[in-house]
Amino acid sequence: MRFGVTLPNGGYSGDPATLIQFAVDAEEAGWDGVFLWDTPFAAAPDDPPPVLADAWVLLSAIADRTERIRLGTMLTPLAWHRPWLIARQAATIDRLSGGRFTLSVGLGAPPDEGPWFGVDEFDRRTRAAMLDEALAVLDGLWSGESFAFEGDHFNVRELTFLPTPVQRPRIPVWVVGAWPRDPAMWPRRKSMRRAIRYDGLLPNVFGADGEMVFDASPEEARDDLRAMRDWIERERDGGEPYDIVVERSLPDVDTAEVARWEEAGATWWLDDAWWEMWGAPDDPEPLRRRILRGPPR
Repeated sequence: MRFGVTLPNGGYSGDPATLIQFAVDAEEAGWDGVFLWDTPFAAAPDDPPPVLADAWVLLSAIADRTERIRLGTMLTPLAWHRPWLIARQAATIDRLSGGRFTLSVGLGAPPDEGPWFGVDEFDRRTRAAMLDEALAVLDGLWSGESFAFEGDHFNVRELTFLPTPVQRPRIPVWVVGAWPRDPAMWPRRKSMRRAIRYDGLLPNVFGADGEMVFDASPEEARDDLRAMRDWIERERDGGEPYDIVVERSLPDVDTAEVARWEEAGATWWLDDAWWEMWGAPDDPEPLRRRILRGPPR
């Protein structure tokens, strides 16, 4: 099991120096990864406007200040980006960090009142199609070979995209997958099939009512994870390592509890340490103390 901390690039962490120091602290405290929100905006019309820093700029600075820790986004909504720009930014950070970058992707979660910006695609089905095309573009560009692409949403004229990332055959890509508990829905696991074509799964679990499950007990969540792990082992081609990522709070978790999650199939644990920010939005010290405690080895 490897341990990462998800950092908020909002609130007091809109200050780049604070966030960069959090990442340096995380490496020194023994964490295996640091991941940053990648969102264009995050507030309802009646809420106070958030103070946000750009994840990609911060990751570049963190890559220069660290030596070992893995870096990534959590997560990048590819339908709201140009995939060739993400390909260039990710390859640059991968080279700057010596091959330590992971790209996490999903559809994004638009607010109920509609897109933040006029170019944002709101329809879920369309965003899913855009995600598939964008992932194909990333694969082709990172190959270092001559590549062209013509889709419904993205087009690339024939070119060779250099330099390639350090990591081969590509930068690891973790993909959100929707896991339905109801076996009758299993044939429709389109997003899960997308995820197993890449390098890791960020699971979202849905109940029989079609709604995402937020209140599962640890035992229920581990049962879901075992079912996903078993399905992935049956359905995925090849024997390359594959990551299954869980996002849960760590403060009260001991090594025995972590071992139960590892047995269920988790390979990465991302600590929602950023919840500390909500309790003290103007004081970074609670989150800093949480990071300096390190993971439960």
